[in-house]
Amino acid sequence: MRRRYSAVSLDDSELVFGRSKYPLRRKGVVIGEGTVIPEIKFTLPPIDIEKSSYGEVEDIYREIISGICRRSRELHQHELIVEFELLPQMTAEPRRGEAITSILVEALERSRREDGLKSLLRITPVDIRESTKPPRRMEGKGLEHLLESFRLCAAAGGDLLSIESTGGKEVTDPALMAADIPGIIFGAGVLGSADMESLWTEIIKISEETGTVAAGDTACGIGNTAMILADQGYIPKVFAAVVRAITAVRSLVAYEVGAVGPGKDCGYENAFLKAITGFPMSMEGKSAACAHFSSLGNIAGAYADLWSNESVQHIKLLSGMAPVVSLEQLVYDCRLFNVSTTRNKELELRDWLVESDAMLDPQAFILTPDSVLDIANALVSGENDYQRSVMAASHAVEILRKADASGAVRVDEREKPWLAKMEEVINGLPEKSEDFLDKEFDRWRETVDPSQYHVRQKHA
Repeated sequence: MRRRYSAVSLDDSELVFGRSKYPLRRKGVVIGEGTVIPEIKFTLPPIDIEKSSYGEVEDIYREIISGICRRSRELHQHELIVEFELLPQMTAEPRRGEAITSILVEALERSRREDGLKSLLRITPVDIRESTKPPRRMEGKGLEHLLESFRLCAAAGGDLLSIESTGGKEVTDPALMAADIPGIIFGAGVLGSADMESLWTEIIKISEETGTVAAGDTACGIGNTAMILADQGYIPKVFAAVVRAITAVRSLVAYEVGAVGPGKDCGYENAFLKAITGFPMSMEGKSAACAHFSSLGNIAGAYADLWSNESVQHIKLLSGMAPVVSLEQLVYDCRLFNVSTTRNKELELRDWLVESDAMLDPQAFILTPDSVLDIANALVSGENDYQRSVMAASHAVEILRKADASGAVRVDEREKPWLAKMEEVINGLPEKSEDFLDKEFDRWRETVDPSQYHVRQKHA
């Protein structure tokens, strides 16, 4: 059953790194009760993953996790979250992901026994339901292998279950390139939310069966795609900022069906979700530059209960292997977060993190605490996912329009007309969700298979 949030859980003084209303406790690790913990993620160097290379692949993961555990000991880091983000082949062949999970669990447990390192392992299978066009979301081998991957990795010792699900992406990909707000609302807000409800209902069942934690999802494939496209000049940054607000609608659904955090790192929409749910969140920023560039390097840290590097390949740098280097950067970042808390200066540091980014990019400005609370309050006032998406988009545009007028945020002259254009489009959307769905299902009839979403109704 889906729980509908109708009010924001946190106020401004509570919306801060290292602290959540509902901390998570597991295996001696406490997330969201005053301490920011590093979350390290890594991936393979260039290598062909095939049957003949499975042994080499497993050896690489052994080397990575051994180096991470060793450096944690040397840096006196006593708490750590490790994320294993499965590659497509490892999800399509669930036993492969299970084997690597076992390798990571064994190394972390050894470090717990020998060095006292308290750790949790996040398991993130990749959404492989894209093999057919239109994708088969609610049935087929892709879904079967995906869910089996969750089960096997959880049974092998994983602690936190997450995914970057891709529901609605068959619409949002072309809608992003066209800067199409109705398409984003339909693809992310409506289709994405429907897929989230279906998929996360199954993930919650697996977490209950295996005694693991259903952590959270991320709209990385929508919100971060928009961010990268905007930074490269393909779409307006003000549009990408509004997209980010809309993505909070679909990512919230995981918590409405039972997820409890920590939300996954690459979801910058986690700022809104933390405000609404009170659950702890992982964030990434400046120390994720090894994976992608962004304009959110400091402001993202304002909300972090876990601080992540996003991901890094296992390649040799001057000082050592890249995952170990990345871990060290995260550890030092977290030391600063945590010292500010022990000195009762966390709100002061939070405000500096916000101020250093907010005025330079509209994508950062909608992540200021005031903006987050405004959009979060508007979002939960919607009666359904369509209305929530419209409210999130409308308030994001209004926030940016006022900030531009007052000089609080830098908006490129070429982008200023887009604020009025988006406002006009949003104001012209149908009041009733049924009217919107009729129009959008017809518009995307060659792209979307309505039978793969709960909102299919008469459109199937």
